[in-house]
Amino acid sequence: MKTALLALAAAGLIATGTTYAQSGAEIVKAKGCVNCHDASAKKVGPSMQDIAAKNKGSKAEAQLVEKLKEGKGHMKVNASDAELKAAVGYMLAGGK
Repeated sequence: MKTALLALAAAGLIATGTTYAQSGAEIVKAKGCVNCHDASAKKVGPSMQDIAAKNKGSKAEAQLVEKLKEGKGHMKVNASDAELKAAVGYMLAGGK
């Protein structure tokens, strides 16, 4: 009975398109950010620690989300607002 209920619940989640919230680390990896950004070393782009040091302040998160969303000064990232906020939060924490 429990197995049937779990299967039914899982099917319901799939049918409604409900997904679990991904962490910033998962999004950064899934969206390919780690191809250009490392936590502590410069690659093609600056390290996550350098991004965090450069972008301190209350408006930094919103500005970076907008930059990624619009493709201004960085390639445009195809992600939802929630995914972008999680990824930027992870970056601003220095990849931690």
